[in-house]
Amino acid sequence: MQICQNLNCSNPFNADGNRFCISCGQSNFGALLRNRYRVLKLLGEGGFSRTYAAEDVDRLNAPCVIKQFLPQVHGTSERTKAAELFKEEAFRLYELGENHLQIPRLLAYFEQGTSLYLVQEFIHGDTLLTEVQQQAFSEEQIREVLADLLPVLQFIHSRNVIHRDIKPENIIRRQIDGKLVLIDFGGAKQVTQTSLARQATVLYTIGYAPNEQMAGFACHASDLYALGVTCARLLTQCLPIRDAYGQIRDRLYDPMSGKWLWREILQEKGVTLSDDLGQILDKLLKNLASERYQSATEVLKDLNLKKLSLTSQMLTLFQPEFPTTTPQTSKLAFTTLETFEFEVVTVDTAAREISRSHRIANYYSEYLGHAVNIEMVAIPGGNFMMGSKEDEGNADERPQHSVTVKPFFMGKYPVTQTQWRAVAALPKVKQSLNPYPSKFKGTNRPVENVSWHEAVEFCARLWQKTGRHYRLPGEAEWEYACRAGTTTPFHFGETITAELANCSSGDSREASSKHRKETTPVGHFGLANAFGLYDMHGLVWEWCADPWHKNYDGAPNDGSIWEVGGDMHRRVLRGGSWSFSPESCRSASRSWNEADGGLRICGFRIVAAFFDP
Repeated sequence: MQICQNLNCSNPFNADGNRFCISCGQSNFGALLRNRYRVLKLLGEGGFSRTYAAEDVDRLNAPCVIKQFLPQVHGTSERTKAAELFKEEAFRLYELGENHLQIPRLLAYFEQGTSLYLVQEFIHGDTLLTEVQQQAFSEEQIREVLADLLPVLQFIHSRNVIHRDIKPENIIRRQIDGKLVLIDFGGAKQVTQTSLARQATVLYTIGYAPNEQMAGFACHASDLYALGVTCARLLTQCLPIRDAYGQIRDRLYDPMSGKWLWREILQEKGVTLSDDLGQILDKLLKNLASERYQSATEVLKDLNLKKLSLTSQMLTLFQPEFPTTTPQTSKLAFTTLETFEFEVVTVDTAAREISRSHRIANYYSEYLGHAVNIEMVAIPGGNFMMGSKEDEGNADERPQHSVTVKPFFMGKYPVTQTQWRAVAALPKVKQSLNPYPSKFKGTNRPVENVSWHEAVEFCARLWQKTGRHYRLPGEAEWEYACRAGTTTPFHFGETITAELANCSSGDSREASSKHRKETTPVGHFGLANAFGLYDMHGLVWEWCADPWHKNYDGAPNDGSIWEVGGDMHRRVLRGGSWSFSPESCRSASRSWNEADGGLRICGFRIVAAFFDP
């Protein structure tokens, strides 16, 4: 399909091979935009642009979204201003999408013919509008929506950007991991402290925008109001509609009293809502901006997302070395989540870099004692295909099967020798720990000479100290965290080299110069996966909680530890090491070692669960 370049064309779609547009007769269009983008269908049209589903032929027909500048304005000055807004949208997508996984990335911005285009990442999934049209959201689902989107707003507001059009149709649940992605920054505004006090161009969607935004004075609290309206509509299934006369009808809001009626509608449906969430929605929906939440951080604090509770039902049986009684504190808050930035690189089959981006993730820092901390990265829950395809790996990595993993925290790096010594100094739970177990000495190098039982003891001591349930990752959790949404053999792509990870070189010609033959400090390469985890390929084999099974026949699909039928004396290893080839360092590669020792080349990283408050 070809697209006509005439901005005023009423029907821009033309069959491949047409020399002239069948609607307007214009001839200056080709089969591909910029010789690489093929338009597939129209997705939508607004006051300034048309949006198309497309594919990138230079990237194996990968799906993408194209926005064509199409201003419905008259006069040169108005069109120039609209073009500047379109260009600003491209800049915002570039800055925001490159640094946050829940915002689409800008892939290209260019001019062709008489029009401007921007190309952005295509997000596979359904909008929340599609979901709510099928079924009203539960309280738990609303909490998940807030938990997912508030950090996104926190991020864009920290970049002085106001979205100005938050609504269910601009929120997509990404198919690959279930995360909510905020789209359509066409109406977003870059602000400063000074510009907030000046009236701006009025942009809003009726039924979602607060009074100050409709008057041209949008602020951070305006986005929070729109998020509150979105949650109220998801709870009640009440959406604004146009009647036969073109008037907006909205059962959820009474304009005469200025009151939201979500409580009354829920009562009609026989649905109850907890007081704390009700109070949060009430404050999000205050008419006066000054009475509303002023930041996403404030909402998160009230939502109580930053707390972990430790209850007896959370105790697991797969690690009997853990304390057998629950600590006295039944609810325990941990430090507020912080964010960190990192670089992600993708390579092709020849190990040539094809993309590099900056990302952002959440984490908290656990104090171990002796001025030592361990950073725990938030890993979102989701579904993935565990194991290797038929043309990859070994028989013990099959059959490939679908697994759903709950959110959890995971160590940003393998446990270092400094961290090991700090925990080895804590009171014993079941067995003693050698404070200096490693062959390759270095404070920031990983431990690489510890048994499975010693790693479990490390977790038990840390649990006893903090009251938080630290443990070894399950095998499914480890692979899910390593892949970070990828389906290639490595999170880097199709291959790795000794330039990307500490492994033995796959090329004998490089062995002498690039095979290090020892461990390196954690994070040495400065490259993480899309979740923000470092050194998942190579460096040290990492212990998992699971006993060894010879294949995945009968494996659970809920991400839990697979205990039944396994060899309890042999425990799973993942990730490869400095002395193994890239083939052994793949995301799906697995091995085993004797739990009480065996080949002493093993380290580990720890995980902690998300507990309900």
